[in-house]
Amino acid sequence: MKMDFDGVQAFVAVAERGGFSRAARELHLTQTALSRRIQKLEAYLGLTLLNRTTRRVELSVVGREFLPQARAIVQQMTQAVERLKDMSRRGSGQVVLACIPSMTTHVLPELIRRYAQLHPGNRFQLHDGSSQEVRQALLSGRAELGIAVQGESHAELAERVLFADPLVFLCRAPHPLLARGAARWADLRDAELVSVSGFTATRVFMDYQLAKRGLRLQGQYEVQHHATAINLVAAGVGVAILPASTFQEGDRPGVRRLALTQPVVRRKVVLLQRQGAALSPAAEAFRQLVTKTVFKT
Repeated sequence: MKMDFDGVQAFVAVAERGGFSRAARELHLTQTALSRRIQKLEAYLGLTLLNRTTRRVELSVVGREFLPQARAIVQQMTQAVERLKDMSRRGSGQVVLACIPSMTTHVLPELIRRYAQLHPGNRFQLHDGSSQEVRQALLSGRAELGIAVQGESHAELAERVLFADPLVFLCRAPHPLLARGAARWADLRDAELVSVSGFTATRVFMDYQLAKRGLRLQGQYEVQHHATAINLVAAGVGVAILPASTFQEGDRPGVRRLALTQPVVRRKVVLLQRQGAALSPAAEAFRQLVTKTVFKT
């Protein structure tokens, strides 16, 4: 059913104000425009809602019966619109974010903490997965925003680089390289390396950068997640090469982080959203927070 809300609103205003002139002033319309709205509604219904004479306007029998429902329609619509306007002003609602797991160690928890302080009533739903899964979540509509490693561009996705995340060397103290204060890729040829799965964006990016420079490292251990690699290093099982954002000094007793040089290899972390898609107020507020944040790794 195609209902003319403007006509319903005009009918309620005339009924409650007892005439066209006061109703027109309330709705900021001319009396002619107001009359047309009601005539259009009556034509759609095939019924007369208002009896008009040269002296007064009064409700018809049908109009008196319709008035309570018409009031409810106007009230519900007005309240719904006001709620939406309030959501827009306050940036309230729910954020649905798809994000790579490596961002959930330090970067994302800090962002969520700050967002919760600014928007304490908002809900937050997180889908963590690989960079490819993050992109699929956006394309399928399961998430409004995504944080992933920069990869091949997609025509339906807009991306913004947030920061460059260098790969670093993790080891358990004591270790011979700690005295140098940094590690070189060439120093790791014979290391017992805990490597992250070749299917992760970080591993693909790292292997590509190393291949460009004729370097190849062998790993004795392979895991699926960055957190697992850190756990093995903490247990004294090998060393690891991980993004700097996944580990800060003091996270795990005995585990140390060194800069990895010659060359310094960085992955770019990006914020993703659908091209041309309007974000919900809550997601827009989170996007603004993320884009204004200065990231340190």
